[in-house]
Amino acid sequence: MKWTLLIIAVLFGAAPARAQQSAEDRFRSLPAEKQEELRRRFRELQSLPPAERAELRRNLERLDAMPPADRRAVLENYRRFEQMTPEERQQILQRWKEFRSLPPEKRADLRQQLRRIMDADPAERRQLLDNMGRWERMTPEQREEMRQRFRERREQRRQERQERRQERQERRQERRQDRRG
Repeated sequence: MKWTLLIIAVLFGAAPARAQQSAEDRFRSLPAEKQEELRRRFRELQSLPPAERAELRRNLERLDAMPPADRRAVLENYRRFEQMTPEERQQILQRWKEFRSLPPEKRADLRQQLRRIMDADPAERRQLLDNMGRWERMTPEQREEMRQRFRERREQRRQERQERRQERQERRQERRQDRRG
């Protein structure tokens, strides 16, 4: 039971001085409402199937193995998630399930795209997110129309590049002939 309390305490940010106090001491030093919240969460944890509990343990081990800055970022993300409305959380969880069902190469591609968005300057990030929002609001027909426009523009740019290369090549040939003649 102490081990499970420790898991709960770490998962919910109640273990700041883990190395200096026992889990039981930390639990007893919490305010009564926090203790009750942890008891409630403990009961929820105990009601989970063994596979889910094992996954939580693995996640805790991963969390403990992270560098402190990464761990803080994960815990901050979790706090933000907890502050979302139930509908927002459900939407996030649904998207996460969809993401996890993708092939590894597609997940890696999406991670790279997300890094690009997060690393963009604020104005560019806002534009990218606005574009993503517009894309999501489109009907499948509108999306296909946009894909077709994109393909046409890409083909047009490819042809323009090819024409410029051809023109450069012709100019080079003319210069060579001028030097010979």
